[in-house]
Amino acid sequence: QVHLVDSGGGLVPAGGSLRLSCAASGRTFSSVAMGWFRQAPGKEREFVAAITQSGGYTYYADSVKGRFTISRDNAKNTVYLQMNSLKPEDTAVYYCAGGRAIAAVTKNYDYWGQGTQVTVSS
Repeated sequence: QVHLVDSGGGLVPAGGSLRLSCAASGRTFSSVAMGWFRQAPGKEREFVAAITQSGGYTYYADSVKGRFTISRDNAKNTVYLQMNSLKPEDTAVYYCAGGRAIAAVTKNYDYWGQGTQVTVSS
């Protein structure tokens, strides 16, 4: 079992930056692939980014490629999402997730954070 706690969301103007964090406890963090998803009001939860257990491979949704960076620190049991050049359409609740392998679909992830709100003003 892995317990995940998201943090770092907030209100930021368009073009600004935020860094989200996800702290893990429980099962060995370094054995868990991690991802970030987001959900806007009235929309389905969508994939944002994922990273392998070692951090050696990352994968991004086309909508955030070049603007967002996922990283992890296994010594601190934490995964990060650095978000730059934010747009109003990035507004959503952001969730970190843990699973056996990286994937762009929610069903591949077993563990979820509680979510953190990101609001980008125009």
